Amino acid sequence: MERTTCCVVGGGPAGMVLGLLLARAGVAVTVLEKHGDFLRDFRGDTVHPSTLALLDDLGLGERFARLPQRRVRTVQLPVGAGRSMVTVADLAVLRAPYNYVAMVPQWDLLDLLADEARREPTFQLRMNTEATSFLVEHGRVNGVRYRTADGRTGELRAALTVACDGRGSLARSRPELGLRRFDCPMDAWWFRLPRHEGDPRGLVGGAGDRFLTAMIDRGDYWQCAALIPKGADGERRAAGLDRFLAEYADAVPWLADRTHVLRSWDEVKLLDVRLERLRRWHRPGLLCIGDAAHAMSPVFGIGINLAVEDAVAAARYLAEPLRRGTVGLRDVRGVQRRRRPTTVVTQALQRTAHARFIAPLLQGRPPLGSVDRARRITGLLTGSRLMRRLPAYFLAYGALRERPPAAAVRQLRPRSQRAHSCSRTDRS
Repeated sequence: MERTTCCVVGGGPAGMVLGLLLARAGVAVTVLEKHGDFLRDFRGDTVHPSTLALLDDLGLGERFARLPQRRVRTVQLPVGAGRSMVTVADLAVLRAPYNYVAMVPQWDLLDLLADEARREPTFQLRMNTEATSFLVEHGRVNGVRYRTADGRTGELRAALTVACDGRGSLARSRPELGLRRFDCPMDAWWFRLPRHEGDPRGLVGGAGDRFLTAMIDRGDYWQCAALIPKGADGERRAAGLDRFLAEYADAVPWLADRTHVLRSWDEVKLLDVRLERLRRWHRPGLLCIGDAAHAMSPVFGIGINLAVEDAVAAARYLAEPLRRGTVGLRDVRGVQRRRRPTTVVTQALQRTAHARFIAPLLQGRPPLGSVDRARRITGLLTGSRLMRRLPAYFLAYGALRERPPAAAVRQLRPRSQRAHSCSRTDRS
């Protein structure tokens, strides 16, 4: 029978951050990751200022800055009949050095976290190992059963199991956790288009006939998301790729000269957009965080960073009880009490964006009630430095900032003196 103190299911950003923080605090932790490596096509490659600050606290800021990346500071949306681009959030108004969003391949971030965690004697990462069920005894979760890529099976017992395995989490099957779903008006198509030197920079939006697009500046290409009405994937694909590309070129005219690079629907991936959260994130011996506890809409693009903040809070609340061997239901309840308000507020804002902005556009109606009202709201957001800081701060840090446990911090010098640039880092 294999044993560990904390079993973390899922080696994504939340799982790897939690594993690293707990290991630095002296907790024996084992992370199970079902894939053999991190080299997958992630759509969420954004690293927001909250995570940048955490990496600095962990002594990883300079190593992270050496990763190839693109720095995004602005969010632009088309406003009015002429679809003129208006900056609705500018992170440059925030205090340096955390005044940008870093676009970094997620596998590079996960490799960095894994390499650092392996330095800790109490840390173990098992790749090609999938948790298949929970070990439940007398109403308590005491670990997991697992299966490896070569077919071997086994059991890993743990004082606490933390589900960090996303919206398809094994924990979602537990009826006592009470999954709550909210209506979403859209699904998303993901694809890439070339980027030219004279293009806009940052995060750019566009609107077409019953779809909305968001384009993330990745340096030499645009990572594009086209939001379509919920459940319309089959109908839209049946209408033909050429029709979609013509509509897309009409919505984003400055990209019309390169839409031809999409030659097949195989290059357009569907994301089933969900907005969900568990009523209870825990039961004896089990805690859910990140998408396992709350699947977020792509609106605001902050799902990954919320998951990382969950992991930081969980490490701070649980490291000492786990190290002492006294972790109990009261401790995991504390994590939910800490993180649930932020989740509720963020999802409420996403639902408002769905209802007031996205749904009307997908239905062919003016967003926010009317064009004039949309202009007034945009003017309010851009009219003063304070109003420009609010959306920027929310994108950067969310509704609540979290601090790692003191034992995990490797703060070598004041943040104001730390280097955040290198020859491979794009500062645009």
